[in-house]
Amino acid sequence: MTFNNLLINTEHKISTITINRPNKLNALNSQTISELSESIKLLEVDISTRVIIITGMGNKSFVAGADISEFADFNSEQGMQLSELGQHTLFNVIENCSKPVIAAVNGFALGGGLELAMASHIRVMSVNAKMGLPETSLGLIPGYGGTQRLTQLIGKGRALEMIMTAKMILADEALKIGLANHVVNQDDLLNFCKQIANKIINNSPKAISSAIKATNASLVNNINGFDVEISEFGKCFDTDDFKEGTTAFLEKRKPIF
Repeated sequence: MTFNNLLINTEHKISTITINRPNKLNALNSQTISELSESIKLLEVDISTRVIIITGMGNKSFVAGADISEFADFNSEQGMQLSELGQHTLFNVIENCSKPVIAAVNGFALGGGLELAMASHIRVMSVNAKMGLPETSLGLIPGYGGTQRLTQLIGKGRALEMIMTAKMILADEALKIGLANHVVNQDDLLNFCKQIANKIINNSPKAISSAIKATNASLVNNINGFDVEISEFGKCFDTDDFKEGTTAFLEKRKPIF
């Protein structure tokens, strides 16, 4: 896979996507969004990939937001199309990816950058990470799912305060309020993410895919998440992974998935 704004490396069933626009603090322009979407879709069906890690080039920025120069003169119709296209093309694709996606947040994660991290299934942040949704300072609101996912992660009151004040928070606060799963030293960030990935790889990929689907169902209006859980639980019984997992347990050995 070759892209203009991404670097992709796959080792030991872990694929790392590095957003490579350091001179722009890895800001999300339309090309980068398109390339990220394509790369996630390709890795989702890549048999050599079990876990995906997304990070930014350098130690200053994960993603410092969207590329404002691309939409500074948009009207309301164009703005709606921008938001809809971004959500459907990339952010929903990440959230619904059947393989776990870990955001390795190194440095600034602002606007679309924080929205990218929130769409991921797990967020690990370096101690120097700073994050926020500054859109209201530009006369906008978050448009790539930020109002919804931030509320789901940290609650309505905290989400509204972050959005309305446009403030940045540090990694320790993100951990305290549930926005980060872990905070680690900058030099340890990718290795720590890979440690999590390796623990995931020990388990059934089909069960993990079902777990992602069932968990996401709890966040969708007009869908009963309990019913989805029942359905996905039942489907697991027809998989080779279930047969291997239960056989290994009874034989007192580690399963091979």
